[in-house]
Amino acid sequence: MTHRPVPVPDASSALFWEATAAGRLALARCSRCHRFTHPPGPVCPHCRSTDPDFSFEAVPGSGTVASWTVLRQAFLPGFAQDVPLVLVDVLLDETHDVRLIGRLLDGVDAPLAIGDQVRLAFEHLADGISVPAFMLEPT
Repeated sequence: MTHRPVPVPDASSALFWEATAAGRLALARCSRCHRFTHPPGPVCPHCRSTDPDFSFEAVPGSGTVASWTVLRQAFLPGFAQDVPLVLVDVLLDETHDVRLIGRLLDGVDAPLAIGDQVRLAFEHLADGISVPAFMLEPT
């Protein structure tokens, strides 16, 4: 049995992955313009500071579906048992414009439309490793 690949944190993403392992979503916030970004890079994409000195802050994780796709073929062996699956592109609330892609845990038959509200959930892949996912908010 082939297992799903797991994230490998680096210096710029370690605090993000520590938060997800604890069941929270924490995003990088620029110390210069105070806007969130994901993933963080060497330059703030908003104010273009080359010294953004990002801090990680908890965000609620709720949001609005901007787009989605249904994966019907596993391009990596570790996902063979998971397909078909839905990946949603979510515009996160309270972040001004940060989008996060994650699996929709409701499944491929869930009624889904652009503009639907979702809430944060997590897929636990291994001890200390969780990835953000989403579930539809009841209407």
